[in-house]
Amino acid sequence: MKAFLFLVLLLLSVTVQGKTFERCELAQILKRNGLDGYRGISLANWMCLAKWESDYDTRATNYNPGDQSTDYGIFQINSRYWCNDGKTPGAVNACGISCNALLQDDISQAAACAKRVVKDPQGVRAWVAWRNHCQNQDISPPLRSFSPA
Repeated sequence: MKAFLFLVLLLLSVTVQGKTFERCELAQILKRNGLDGYRGISLANWMCLAKWESDYDTRATNYNPGDQSTDYGIFQINSRYWCNDGKTPGAVNACGISCNALLQDDISQAAACAKRVVKDPQGVRAWVAWRNHCQNQDISPPLRSFSPA
């Protein structure tokens, strides 16, 4: 019985942790979801944004005590404007989705909402981490060293 309970607890902890993507895997998924070049934003910029916002973690959340909102998921999309978490006062929910949808390992809804965010006048500048770590920076992927065959 103890072994069964241990297994159940182990499985629950795995499902709660979510997925932390490897860099190349996430790049492929972002491309598949149409983010590369979307509204002039390069794949490198999306990758930089996701790195600094969530460290590529689908279950990342960050509570903002100032306005009582929370940022959700791989892009840290805010509950004040973009999604409904049922607890943010005066929430707009411009993406028309539950904030829990932004915490899924399948990031297609998060990608669709991120596209909605960049349609606003601020564009990608809506993300503070992008402004602080990616804007006007060399974000090109590092060249890998190789030895000729």
